Amino acid sequence: MSHSLEIREGAFVVADAHYSYKRPDFLEFLKDISTKKLSPTQLILMGDIFDALFGEIPYTHKKNQEAIEILNKISFDIEVIYLEGNHDFNLKSIFPNIKVFPISLQPVACRFENKKVLLAHGDIESDFGYKVYTTVIRNFAVLHFLKVVDFLSGHYILKCLDLYLGKKDDCKEFTGLDKFMSQRLDEKYNCDYFVEGHFHQNKMMELKNFTYINLGAFVCNQRYFIVKSDGDRGFLQENLFKMDLEYE
Repeated sequence: MSHSLEIREGAFVVADAHYSYKRPDFLEFLKDISTKKLSPTQLILMGDIFDALFGEIPYTHKKNQEAIEILNKISFDIEVIYLEGNHDFNLKSIFPNIKVFPISLQPVACRFENKKVLLAHGDIESDFGYKVYTTVIRNFAVLHFLKVVDFLSGHYILKCLDLYLGKKDDCKEFTGLDKFMSQRLDEKYNCDYFVEGHFHQNKMMELKNFTYINLGAFVCNQRYFIVKSDGDRGFLQENLFKMDLEYE
């Protein structure tokens, strides 16, 4: 678990945007922050913000170049915290001014007023097979090999990945979420709030040692959350981002 950060009132919290050229909403959201149309005090990105962004694979940088540039610009105006997910990792070289937390440093311990908050993308506390997979896929040598093969094949691998990801149902219901989370997290952590994305469920529940919040995914109805002082009602207010549509 990493060192403590201070969460600010008015911070925007975004999970699972799964941004790609097929899903432009998150790019428009970033543009509104960059132009001060939206004014968060802090931007907290909870992982899987990009559908495919890997530090060692330049082709994924190129596909996401505009969003990367705007995020880097925003990071010089406000603090940006980025928890890596399973679709976006090894990002420090891409976002040099952003506080990037790999899976090995999650959950990230934070304070909000007098509350202890733990943040994670959501792929911690997984089974052994998944932990092996996450370790291998983040390995420099594996990614370097993938980069060479992808280049020689005319980006065939990443184009196939893009096609597969574009067909996924990102908004399906997780039946039995309460029981699953209780078995997965309870007794392991002691805090006031445990917040994560990954499962896309937009649900809050009371576990033994903390209030658990599974964030709604931005990719599903463009949900994001604003940190609010609200007593016992919680501290995240749900919002829906609506793009301004211009007609000729």
